[in-house]
Amino acid sequence: MNEWKTDVLVVGAGAAGMMAAGTAAELGARVVLLEHNDRLGKKLYITGKGRCNVTNCCTPQEVLQNVPRNSRFLYSAMEAFPPEEVMAFFEGLGCRLKVERGNRVFPESDKAASVIDALRAYLKRTGVRVVTAHVQSLQTADGAVTGVITDQGTFAAGRVILCTGGCSYPLTGSTGDGYDMAASVGHTIVEPRGSLVPLEVAEADECRAMMGLSLRNVAVRMKNQKGKVAFEDFGELLFTHFGVSGPTILSASAHRKEKDSYTIEIDLKPALDEKKLDERILRDFEKYQNRDFENALGDLLPSSMIPVVVARTGIHPAEKVHSVTKQQRRTLLETMKRFTLTVTGARPVKEAIVTAGGVKVSEVDPKTMASKKCPGLYLAGELLDVDAYTGGFNLQIAWATGRAAGRAAAGAVKEDTK
Repeated sequence: MNEWKTDVLVVGAGAAGMMAAGTAAELGARVVLLEHNDRLGKKLYITGKGRCNVTNCCTPQEVLQNVPRNSRFLYSAMEAFPPEEVMAFFEGLGCRLKVERGNRVFPESDKAASVIDALRAYLKRTGVRVVTAHVQSLQTADGAVTGVITDQGTFAAGRVILCTGGCSYPLTGSTGDGYDMAASVGHTIVEPRGSLVPLEVAEADECRAMMGLSLRNVAVRMKNQKGKVAFEDFGELLFTHFGVSGPTILSASAHRKEKDSYTIEIDLKPALDEKKLDERILRDFEKYQNRDFENALGDLLPSSMIPVVVARTGIHPAEKVHSVTKQQRRTLLETMKRFTLTVTGARPVKEAIVTAGGVKVSEVDPKTMASKKCPGLYLAGELLDVDAYTGGFNLQIAWATGRAAGRAAAGAVKEDTK
């Protein structure tokens, strides 16, 4: 079997892996980046609906406020490579950026390929050797890492950085292999589960009738069984054959606790308080007073939603608008201000945008991303038990932890040669 030797091996060419590899090489280490996909950054191509939400234009502290689990672990890495520096890094590579609603940062081209091209150029400039190979296991001696075994042979190195991602979107290469590798050298794996994942609801038949309908400016409130608001947001929501998805729902899912039950309240007209909405309904009813009830709601609701809302009000679809009572009108108003769905569960982890769970962070040095279980091993990105809400925060975690691991690994190589 072939055998190659280098200073630093990086396993996985996603966001964290490419950042770690380029950083270590830039600091003088000989680096080999191993990727089993036929192209680099495959998952990056689908982030931000293909536009790649690079980061969030905010302070490190604000990033951490958007990390629901283990945010303190990220403090050092985030301070060392904050969003401001991430943006300067990509701009320096010729990838022009822009800031949109919610401080989300995207390439000016609106194409994820611009970000990946910039990273590919960075790897080339710093001399990273990219090899297409499937890593099968870590190689160790006396408890320390010595390299990896792949389907292309053995690669020897005193420093290995695992950046294999989680297990969401397995078609992009996130197969969960990294969990097995980390566990093989003594790491505890917090059970992976979907974070930022679509939700299933009891009213799936209604959602199926509206499948494909995207509501762009709605207020979403998720409540637990005690009626306490666990999450609220304003933005986009998508009806699917099983329930709901879209940015507001994905963010809400990160606030779900498995042991609790939840309802989702959708305010279809958040810009109007109840008094103004009632006045609006009255104007439409006066305008369409001789129509059937179901044919008088076209100015208020999307067409695919009308039959569902009508059924919820209990008003007969053929009831003439001029016959609708004040109480019936009130029911319509309440349905529109509080369109409620009952959450029954989340979609499988393979459909999640981000994986929650992973390598237990107490077993990793937060400044260097070095394993406390296996000398010479580093871990970065989604493989770790950290995840954030939507808005560029998860990629910011990948850049920051990848940068920290790359710096530390290169520094350790220099120490070895002294």
